[in-house]
Amino acid sequence: MISLESITALHRDCIARWHQHPIDNSYEGFLKIACEQLSYNFRLWHEEDKARSPTATDAEIAQVKRAIDKLNQQRNDWIEKLDDSITDELVKQNIVAPQAAPQNTETLGSTIDRLSILALRIYHLMEQRDREGASPEHRESVANKLAIALAQHDDLSRSAQQLADDLFAGRKRHKTYRQLKMYNDPSLNPYLYKAKGQ
Repeated sequence: MISLESITALHRDCIARWHQHPIDNSYEGFLKIACEQLSYNFRLWHEEDKARSPTATDAEIAQVKRAIDKLNQQRNDWIEKLDDSITDELVKQNIVAPQAAPQNTETLGSTIDRLSILALRIYHLMEQRDREGASPEHRESVANKLAIALAQHDDLSRSAQQLADDLFAGRKRHKTYRQLKMYNDPSLNPYLYKAKGQ
């Protein structure tokens, strides 16, 4: 059974630790996949910050953009790995939802991805709220945003647990949706295959 409480604790603990120490992953099973998936969102968050620096040169922005594209591809690949792992576990447990069972518009892997992004947002909002030298107006503005993010995180994690419970009770259907990203594929992105003269 998948515990969203364990996954959200992993997000919170890893994000705090990785801001002080190198990225690591000592988890096992499904949590190991969730941790790996989080690591790409963690890296993406900080690359996105770099891309918006007013002092960044054009060459630096181009380098960051390429890093963002690569990390985003990896992030999406690992969403699929989360969903594939759920599929494997459902098969292993011989859980088959009826054809008429409902299916969510978003997979559990995609929801876990969104939770990891919310966890990053919450961490950085707390950091900004407590920033040394910040004005009272800044702190109040950030505190309001933080309250919204925390409420969203609570709602989403509760809904994700309900989805996980429904999947493993056979009340909802599960399917891995392939992202089919085209921009990194040299056979599908016209700028890449034209550059190779194809």
